[in-house]
Amino acid sequence: MVERLSAEARKSALVELSGWAETSGREAITRTFTFRDFNEAFGFMSRAALIAEKNDHHPEWKNVYKTVEVVLATHEAGGVTARDIDLAKAMNAIARQLGVA
Repeated sequence: MVERLSAEARKSALVELSGWAETSGREAITRTFTFRDFNEAFGFMSRAALIAEKNDHHPEWKNVYKTVEVVLATHEAGGVTARDIDLAKAMNAIARQLGVA
């Protein structure tokens, strides 16, 4: 089983994750990505889905037009783990490639 990060480790990881923050009311991290249009948002989700599936670690997310809201937590660990941090880094890299900071 994957180990949950301590509050200190989670805060330290968030310092290096542009745009990500702790989720209010639960142990998770969240970010909202805004793209130029629906096609770009869907492309982001498709690319992120391939990484998530490869790592057997899936996000909670919602897409409305050009916005993608993401929440990451490892349910089996009851909070944020290294798997969430890695997926957040991958999502940030995909967004940067699409011109989203």
